[in-house]
Amino acid sequence: MAEERGEGMGGGKVAADELRLLIERAERLEEEKKGIADDIKDVMAEAKGRGYDPKAIRKILSIRKKKKEEYQEEEAILEVYMQALGML
Repeated sequence: MAEERGEGMGGGKVAADELRLLIERAERLEEEKKGIADDIKDVMAEAKGRGYDPKAIRKILSIRKKKKEEYQEEEAILEVYMQALGML
């Protein structure tokens, strides 16, 4: 019974069936994540084929995830650093 319940793992009791279900769920999600990553790769390849720059598209995606204020602050800091290095 101790083996079935996973006793001995830090003194806690873990139901083997529950643990197995959690692991299987995580595995399915990892597969879905891989599928989505492959789909995004296909979209970027299509964009490149149509003459767009995938690197610029990825940058836009990154910017759109941020709050406007957060992005503006990052850009301001970047500008200060670039000026300090004589890059502007």
